[in-house]
Amino acid sequence: MSEDFSKLFSAMMEQGTEMARLFNPALERFSPVGFEKFIPTMSKDMMEMWFGRTFNREGLDARTRLLITIAALTVLGAQADAQLRLTIRHALEAGASQREIAEVIFQMSMFGGVPAMTRALEIAQSVFDEKSGENT
Repeated sequence: MSEDFSKLFSAMMEQGTEMARLFNPALERFSPVGFEKFIPTMSKDMMEMWFGRTFNREGLDARTRLLITIAALTVLGAQADAQLRLTIRHALEAGASQREIAEVIFQMSMFGGVPAMTRALEIAQSVFDEKSGENT
């Protein structure tokens, strides 16, 4: 590996770690390199896309990206319950308010339908209740 490539790869890994931390402060010690051991078939291109420069450009912060993800998962409906629950938790950690999350879900009723919105709101409420229980 050339010195220039090593520097580029190190910068990508640092960016990925920072984006993961912004998504969820609990991921402060996140290391994208660990994914290679966990899923050895995952290509470096995928790691670059998810945590490197492709999706980590300036413009959208982690909170906004997570709110957009909540919108998409809401429209997907019941097939994305687990992913929605996790993304709502991460959005709260990244600074999104309960109101903002609910507004995003409400907005998606015109795209995913009222049943998808209702299910997503139920999931969000359960996450909010869990989080409030953690704080007591």
